[in-house]
Amino acid sequence: MPELPEVQTIVNDLGKKIIGQRVAGFWTDWPKSIKGLTSVSLRRKIEGLKILGVRRLGKNILITLDKNHTLLIHQKMTGHLMVGRWSIRRTHDGWSVKSSTKGPFEDRVNQYIHVVFTLDNGKMLALSDMRKFARIDFGRTADILALPAIQKLGLDALDRRLNAEVFRKTVCSRNRSIKQTLMDPTVVAGIGNIYADDILWSAKVHPARPARTLKDAEIKRIIFQTRRILNKAIGLRGTSVGDYRDTAGKPGKYGQELLVYRKTGESCRRCRTLIQRIELGQRSAHFCPKCQKL
Repeated sequence: MPELPEVQTIVNDLGKKIIGQRVAGFWTDWPKSIKGLTSVSLRRKIEGLKILGVRRLGKNILITLDKNHTLLIHQKMTGHLMVGRWSIRRTHDGWSVKSSTKGPFEDRVNQYIHVVFTLDNGKMLALSDMRKFARIDFGRTADILALPAIQKLGLDALDRRLNAEVFRKTVCSRNRSIKQTLMDPTVVAGIGNIYADDILWSAKVHPARPARTLKDAEIKRIIFQTRRILNKAIGLRGTSVGDYRDTAGKPGKYGQELLVYRKTGESCRRCRTLIQRIELGQRSAHFCPKCQKL
């Protein structure tokens, strides 16, 4: 699933590519991705609206439109947004969506386009989503912000208000492991499996360590490493160990900088001990047994 750096990369890109444009059309072959509206209703409501801004809340992308409307897109497991041009035509067994230009858009992971917003400059905002889990909500801005998925979000992982005192009251009040707690969007929004592993390795904290047992020095290290690693990953345009691509259809580069995620059996960068893998809450956790003692 795209995590904070991947979503922020998309948001940064969209801020440069689509703000100021009006929505001229809408197409989908997977109306189940739209919540609370039919595809026909969404098209009628959104056509003609001007895009005023793009921002991120946790892993949610919020596109602000005029007339006090907001389009929310959560890319879920395999979704990613791209800006380009595609030809869409009906075939005998469904639909055919093909890029109008050569290059990254022709890569396999960019071929699962199920939603397209056409803009008035001729460009298109397309959602490629192999597993078709992505979610789209549209409505009055106040109603979108009142959605349970938004209301339940904890402080953003990069929010400066997430200091040691707040971390201690929220994260360290939990009985679960620190990794499971960091990945809970109702506690800290934006951190997923990849970055939780690298953050905890950098902070020298075992992923299975109960969050309530953390000491002040460990809390400060986790906060520092969270900001450092997430900002570094944003600078490298995210991690593409799976289906994630940016708005140009290109992979992120943080995958080349991974510290422990999916490094089972490889040598720790600090002490050369072999990286191990365990399961926590049905999710994998990678760590160094020497540097991150339980």
